[in-house]
Amino acid sequence: MTNIFTSLELPNGTIIKNRFMKAATSETMGDKEYRPTSELINLYRAWANGGTGLIITGNVMVDQTARGEFGNIVIEDSKDLTLLKQWAHAGTENGAKIFMQLNHPGKQSPKTISKRPVSPSAISMTGANSFAFNTPRALTNVEIKVIIQKFINAAVVAKDAGFSGVEIHAAHGYLLSQFLSPHDNQRVDECGGNLKNRMRILVEIYQGMRAKLGADFPIALKINSSDLREGGFSEEDSIKVIQEMDKLDIDLIEVSGGNYEKPAVQGIGKGVFFIKYASKVKNTIKSPIAVTGGFTTANGMSKAIENNETDLIGLARPLVLLPDLPNQFETGNFTAIKLHHLTTKLNRLDKKVSSLIGLSYYQQQMQNVAKGLPVQITDNAWSSLGFAFKKQGLSALIPQRG
Repeated sequence: MTNIFTSLELPNGTIIKNRFMKAATSETMGDKEYRPTSELINLYRAWANGGTGLIITGNVMVDQTARGEFGNIVIEDSKDLTLLKQWAHAGTENGAKIFMQLNHPGKQSPKTISKRPVSPSAISMTGANSFAFNTPRALTNVEIKVIIQKFINAAVVAKDAGFSGVEIHAAHGYLLSQFLSPHDNQRVDECGGNLKNRMRILVEIYQGMRAKLGADFPIALKINSSDLREGGFSEEDSIKVIQEMDKLDIDLIEVSGGNYEKPAVQGIGKGVFFIKYASKVKNTIKSPIAVTGGFTTANGMSKAIENNETDLIGLARPLVLLPDLPNQFETGNFTAIKLHHLTTKLNRLDKKVSSLIGLSYYQQQMQNVAKGLPVQITDNAWSSLGFAFKKQGLSALIPQRG
């Protein structure tokens, strides 16, 4: 019977040694020139040596003028290849595989970074976070082609640096997700309208990567199960996109959901967020499925694999608090992890900044892991709140996600 320590073979023959996947996290550890730092490299070494089979990096942006937050890594060319090789080497220690997640924020680039962000259409952000974003302008067809090439070029650099694969980020309301959404994409040209047109940019990025990288280099896709909003990217459309990408021989599908305007469930104790959707999709495609979010117990992780509901267990926050969770699991020393609620003790403030508090806390703990310091377990949110504003300023009010 398949269990959580059974290896997984991707369609192209790549072997993942077990079913643990470190899902993308917003590390914000790039330097002022958007390069990986020694601390970031140390962090990924800790995850690799902690026993995780597949490690997905946090957002690596393909355009330095379009970033989601301060501290993003950006790849536009091979000038930082030496540092990238160090990062890839650290992430492949102990038999681990590391995929670089490639992304463009589109209109989800805050006003502290982008005076005039771009999007498929000039549709402003709405909701509680909208104050932090400028109204986007619609991309021209020429600019779309340039962005496609930027994704392809970054993937080539990732391969040259020794990364095990790449993941195309088309979830969480970033640019490719905006193209997929009929709410955000109101174009009337070849990139808008019906689903085939709305997914054109994704298909061209993938096909361009495949032509350059070859059949043996893994390409994964992160996609929303839905935008969780009326008029947005629906579950029906999501299934169709996944099935089309499967026909094109995508190597792995990671399922997620939501965007900055309508975040997916991020609370604690809410169960596994997308497992029902993933298990439904899984039976219609040959590509393996990864599900991220809500896994906190050894029993829950094991059952999801044994019941064939997912092929990989995506863990983000648990692996921040326990970088060696897979090793502890294998030796019988892990049964469950508690993810703490942080609070300022001010109810109105907590409601406004709950997502920010949580993400900032985990960014602090990633820095501790990178420095070889113990993780700090606390319910006090004030340190995390101060850290966020020091690091991101106004951008701190935006709940960044990988």
